[in-house]
Amino acid sequence: MDEDKLREAADDKLINDAFQRLLDSYLASRHRKKVEIITKAFNFARQAHKGVRRLSGEPYIMHPIAVAQIACEEVGLGSTSICAALLHDVVEDTDFTTEDIENMFGPKIAQIVDGLTKISGGIFGEQASAQAENFKKLLLTMSDDIRVILIKICDRLHNMRTLESQPANKQYKIAGETLYIYAPLANRLGLNKVKSELENLSFKYEHPDEYNSIKAKLASTEASRRELFDEFTAPIEEALKKMGVKYEIKERVKTPYSIWSKMQNKHVTFDEVYDILAVRIIFTPEDRNMEISECFKIYVEISQIYNSHPDRLRDWLNHPKANGYQALHTTMMSKQGRWIEVQIRSDRMDEIAEQGFAAHWKYKDGMEKEFTEDETELNNWLRTIKEILDDPQPDAMDFLDAIKLNLFASEIFVFTPKGEIKTMPTGSTALDFAFSIHTFLGSHCIGAKVNHKLVPLSHKLQSGDQVEILTSKSQHIQPGWVNFVSTAKAKAKIQAILRRNSREKQKKGEEMLEEFLQKNNLSDHLNAADQLALFHEIKHREEFYQAIAEKSILLGEKDVDELMGKNAQGKGGWRKLVPFLKSKPAEGEKGQLDNGGDQFFVVPEKFNRKKPIYITDDNLTQYKFKHCCHPIPGDDILGFIDGKHQIEIHKRACPVAARLKASFGNRILDAKWDMHKRLFFDATVRLQGIDRMGMLLDIAQIVSSQMSVNIRKLTIGSDEGVFDGTIELRVHDREDVRKIMDQLKKIDGLQDVTQIV
Repeated sequence: MDEDKLREAADDKLINDAFQRLLDSYLASRHRKKVEIITKAFNFARQAHKGVRRLSGEPYIMHPIAVAQIACEEVGLGSTSICAALLHDVVEDTDFTTEDIENMFGPKIAQIVDGLTKISGGIFGEQASAQAENFKKLLLTMSDDIRVILIKICDRLHNMRTLESQPANKQYKIAGETLYIYAPLANRLGLNKVKSELENLSFKYEHPDEYNSIKAKLASTEASRRELFDEFTAPIEEALKKMGVKYEIKERVKTPYSIWSKMQNKHVTFDEVYDILAVRIIFTPEDRNMEISECFKIYVEISQIYNSHPDRLRDWLNHPKANGYQALHTTMMSKQGRWIEVQIRSDRMDEIAEQGFAAHWKYKDGMEKEFTEDETELNNWLRTIKEILDDPQPDAMDFLDAIKLNLFASEIFVFTPKGEIKTMPTGSTALDFAFSIHTFLGSHCIGAKVNHKLVPLSHKLQSGDQVEILTSKSQHIQPGWVNFVSTAKAKAKIQAILRRNSREKQKKGEEMLEEFLQKNNLSDHLNAADQLALFHEIKHREEFYQAIAEKSILLGEKDVDELMGKNAQGKGGWRKLVPFLKSKPAEGEKGQLDNGGDQFFVVPEKFNRKKPIYITDDNLTQYKFKHCCHPIPGDDILGFIDGKHQIEIHKRACPVAARLKASFGNRILDAKWDMHKRLFFDATVRLQGIDRMGMLLDIAQIVSSQMSVNIRKLTIGSDEGVFDGTIELRVHDREDVRKIMDQLKKIDGLQDVTQIV
């Protein structure tokens, strides 16, 4: 009994200290001091979650307090948001309803809490993910009150910070979802600090080895970076002092995630990532109205010390990014011969860059105002989202993709014929521009005049273009248009109109399938449609109905066999290199093997999804290895239970896996290799360098003689003394590839050795 009392006392102290810290942060902010309502919300939530603990073992109420702390301290929100954060799990996890919250705390807090409460089922049907459904609800509420999404991001950040207590499959689901949805959202709302932390934490859980390796390398190069920073900034400081500017100079070090992304995208090593260090000059202007001209004055002054790169001046001052970001970026050559990015911004711009949308309110009159949609860019973005939500995609993953399209996009500025400026995502075409003005204009667009020259619909726009849209009443939307628009709004509108046009065909196809099933004494119409769509390699049920109606698919014997489970499945790439093995499932998998073909393991109903599956030399052929990412032993991988209850294996960094984690997180499994270098897999390495006599011999010598690896195919072309080629190898695992690449890099004249997925 005493032990229970001691634990209760310790819990109370923990909770009270955390709440006191929250109040201290709130009282130190510039918001109106509404301590009473915050204390009331805390006491209510504490009582509602009494006796409940998190997986980590701490009292559940610690989570809402932590989310409120992040909302207050790191995002700069006020009392309404803090109360909603404290209450955000009450409706979902206890017997209290949204009405109860409204009666006690008023309609505004209740509306935000309702937007934060998770729901299941919904517009995407049972097959699709609850996550996409939750996300849709979030966005719907967000278009009424932006605080919903801001608090949701705070909630996600705390979940990521405490992800350690979750099993691995849950970690991949939550980390994948975070990278796919929440980090881009945080970026779009200008929460730069939060975005970076979300990306880093996702990276840490999905690729722990690479994360630790980059952290260690950053630590070991810190001294030389510090020296470079001091040498580079010393003359700048002197110049700023002479100008009489009140300033602060900070170093910005690239995060492990962004270093890793650059290494992946550019196929470079850590040592070849040159922009790890950037210099940030933050000044306090004497006159707020003159801060833009002060930025340029500082730029002129420092460009007399260092030479700046002519193509790398970015003016985000006169044209802020859509998320409110303002700064002047330039890249300068240091005395050590290294390019270093310099970012010049005022203290106000810096705060908005770090805290984003919420920080705008600190620079408006009064303290905590109700959020209004007077931010033009944000308003436009919310309107786009509303339009997508008015006609939602039938498929969860398409829906998430449509929203995501505009989250990460950087911007270009284009002009209407009357000289009005419009902000569009990079990569936008003339057709995107037409839809951004009006759906009618987009639907009947036949071409455009860009800078008074005639161009087709698919013409990509550049910053500074003046665009006039040409229309014709006889023009109608074509299916191919989807392929050359890049904005979510245009894509959503085109697909909505095409769907309306194709509904009649779908209805007809549905009736034809129904007739076919009845004729063959088969029932369960919806499941049959899904299974046959998969069999005919069609993504959506609706497209399958349409194909039946258009007679591009003729239903017959093979379809009956498929529905009755008589078909062999799966003919996979390198699988044919691996000897066919009749074997038991990996330990702990009490499932069954699919009949025929490659004998895929079928996941039973009571399968323990928290335990990892182990891929061994003996059970390898029971899994589906997907071509989208070509995983081989040594890669960070995960499993995904597909529609046939079989397990697909993907690399954790695979773009297809990213969508699966975000949309179907509950079907993700932790997968590990347990191979013993008995089997061979294909791997392709790209070689580039300066051609010379004997180069080919040196390459073959290293691969075949030194490393004892079989070359399956070698393709090399030379042009004016520079060669480019690929070499296909038979290897046991990723470690073999690494060793071969390390050896190849030592060859004289070989400039670049990269691995192709």
